[in-house]
Amino acid sequence: MDKRIAKIERNTKETQISLEINLDGSGIYEVDTGIPFFDHMLCLFARHGLFDLRIKASGDVDVDYHHTVEDVGIVLGQAVKQAVGDKAGMNRYGFFILPMDETLARVAIDLSNRPYLVYRAECSERVRDFNVGLCREFFQAFANEAGANLHIELLYGGEPHHIAEGMFKCFAKSLAMAVEKNPRRAGILPTTKGSI
Repeated sequence: MDKRIAKIERNTKETQISLEINLDGSGIYEVDTGIPFFDHMLCLFARHGLFDLRIKASGDVDVDYHHTVEDVGIVLGQAVKQAVGDKAGMNRYGFFILPMDETLARVAIDLSNRPYLVYRAECSERVRDFNVGLCREFFQAFANEAGANLHIELLYGGEPHHIAEGMFKCFAKSLAMAVEKNPRRAGILPTTKGSI
């Protein structure tokens, strides 16, 4: 099987990001964005999706975390899109329901090349200095760049750390299912249109 690996660099006046992902990895990660709680979420994403992930990001975090969080979502989306290639042989769809203590999250994804985000997980509380509301910006940027139809729903929950963690873990498991190669589909595109 060809390794599905992508490396992306993105440099703007606001952020400088280098990211590498192996979709067929084992959950090894090296993450440094300058935002400790966001790093924690990205490490959970890698471990639970079994993606090998390396991210080095620096940005204007003295102004706000928004630019770094959104731009990492942009670069991750670009990397996933590049790594899946023509999508032949993979599932394309993924979904998961994940409990995190009192929190229950649900995520469904279609790597359809038609970006759309449905986000029903509003939470603007903070974990230390990180506003959990920024998670929406990350997922919107990812969906746009990966060409993903992404639905994220918080069914219930209260503790903001658990809400964010439930979403990121559930996102990881859903994406892992979507990119997984299905031996019955070897070389076959998961569409009747001829291309995605």
